[in-house]
Amino acid sequence: MTLIKSISGIRGTIGGNTGENLTPIDTVKFAAAYGTFIKKNNARKEKIKVIIGRDARISGKMISGLVADTLIGLGIDVVDLGLSTTPTVEVAVPLEKAEGGIILTASHNPKQWNALKLLNEKGEFLNGADGEQILKIAESEDFDFADVDNLGTYKKKKNYIKKHIKEVLKLDLVDKKAIKKAKFTVVIDGVNSTGGIAIPALLKELDVKCIELYCEPNGHFPHNPEPLKEHLTDISELVVKKKADLGIVVDPDVDRLALISEDGSMFGEEYTLVACADYVLGKMGGGNTVSNLSSSRALRDVTEKHGGKYTASAVGEVNVVQMMKDTNTVIGGEGNGGIIYPASHYGRDSLVGVALFLSHLAHKKMSCKELRDSYPSYFMSKNKIQLTLKIDVDKILATMAKKYKNEEVNTIDGVKIDFADEWVHLRKSNTEPIIRIYTEATSQEKANALAERFIKEIEEIIK
Repeated sequence: MTLIKSISGIRGTIGGNTGENLTPIDTVKFAAAYGTFIKKNNARKEKIKVIIGRDARISGKMISGLVADTLIGLGIDVVDLGLSTTPTVEVAVPLEKAEGGIILTASHNPKQWNALKLLNEKGEFLNGADGEQILKIAESEDFDFADVDNLGTYKKKKNYIKKHIKEVLKLDLVDKKAIKKAKFTVVIDGVNSTGGIAIPALLKELDVKCIELYCEPNGHFPHNPEPLKEHLTDISELVVKKKADLGIVVDPDVDRLALISEDGSMFGEEYTLVACADYVLGKMGGGNTVSNLSSSRALRDVTEKHGGKYTASAVGEVNVVQMMKDTNTVIGGEGNGGIIYPASHYGRDSLVGVALFLSHLAHKKMSCKELRDSYPSYFMSKNKIQLTLKIDVDKILATMAKKYKNEEVNTIDGVKIDFADEWVHLRKSNTEPIIRIYTEATSQEKANALAERFIKEIEEIIK
């Protein structure tokens, strides 16, 4: 069982001992640290408001109640969106003129995990400096709770997902008429979380025929919730059986979007962003893009085709967003299916991704598989090595960087080694006790072989 504290929040498994897992005490302590930070940053304001929302995890109601009551105890007004999505909470913070937000979700982690994801007043993830402050406040337990006459208030706001959908449908490049005219049939896998509420509701607004699979938000994930090929056999089979135009898969908090082509093959998580960027850049006559170091070269190729400039950032949404702002990017995101479209907001948003992708597919008047085949063909292998406390990750990464110093090496986030027609990216995860090993090459066999080679090399160093 594990508790991971980082600048982006606190994440852990439910149950067990305090300080080692996400227990009620750890939850209250971290919520109090965040609330204290927000109060200090808004010291001149009489009233402070924080938005909260959760995915459908079994522990969600408990964690949400602890967080809400802790903030109220600090004198902060809480607006609870209830069952929601990460991008919905992000959109709600500025719309509600709140000073911050907390999303209660462990994203793609299995059901025993939960987490507090922390937002600023823009509805964006906190930067590193702010995250460090909150960690220090939590460590020192420097909390000042309100007296009985100055407790915060609690208000529940339902139907915010509907409001989020309206915001998505207002976007200029979401072509509602073209999508409705195309008469798409889509299978949606909501992994029994809030994607099962949000995505079907969006599709119905667009007159898309929706076949629901695992869309009951009960928190009992029917398969590993990370939207990777090996976890998506059920939807792949159903897309073919129902003769659907495509399949849509989201993770539990709906910030990652994976697509299935009409023949049951994976469109590819990496290519969700590539396709949406191709559409946006085509409509805007070019523009800049950003993705992280672990993302496909295909985005660079598509960006350059439209006359724009591609830039790679360190892994992590906050790093991608900062690089997007620095380079005046029109669309960006992460190769894990995370679409960030600044015309909407600076956060990964599967609802925006679905609307842009369907607009693109409707305009192209081709099948999902034909669209995928029109892009440069790269193949990725995503692997990981489980860590123990004895493993010195920094030593491993430094050894690999030195060994391959004659290649193109990037060390802004772990170690990325670029070869002529393939690359490998090695980094310690911020959310799990693992080393991630991502490779990309011109065939799946080559990508797998490159990954196996580096796994063996790392295992040799560990010995």
